[in-house]
Amino acid sequence: MEKLHIGIIVGSTREGRVSPQVAAWVKELADQRNDANYEIVDIKDFELPLLGETSETKNIERWNQKLNELDGFVFVAAEYNHGMTASLKNALDLARDAWNNKAAGIVSYGSAMGARAAEQLRNVLGELQIADVRVQVLLSLFTDFENWTTFKPADLHKENLNAMLDQVLAWSGALKPIRK
Repeated sequence: MEKLHIGIIVGSTREGRVSPQVAAWVKELADQRNDANYEIVDIKDFELPLLGETSETKNIERWNQKLNELDGFVFVAAEYNHGMTASLKNALDLARDAWNNKAAGIVSYGSAMGARAAEQLRNVLGELQIADVRVQVLLSLFTDFENWTTFKPADLHKENLNAMLDQVLAWSGALKPIRK
């Protein structure tokens, strides 16, 4: 059976962001499982315009094409001002059908472990017909980052990450026939 293809979506484009470190950690641990193909997908690489601000669609089409290649997602969601980043919300809004009938897990971080960003993200995922899984990884800027810039996760997060990935793969596999 062909392995599922799971995108690890880097949900921040901010200068000085730490989300690439978190995404690299997710990918490193996920690759050790050898149960799916995992790929980091950084929304910053797509240079997405704000929704409705241009008629140029080349980067939006590239974004949608990448999403269409994926069977499921792990969102690395930073919390800014009690919510998800504007760049992540915009990236979600610039696709529609490419999201449908896929599963997602959330790895969030912030001063309140990104919980508020994750909850906001869950609401949007439901509208996009993405089945978000129950287990999520919550990272604290105070205990999982040195000087708020260097990611040093506590070992306890590995168990949650693996449990989340188990659920993402189960749901992604179950939803795949619906998309055919």
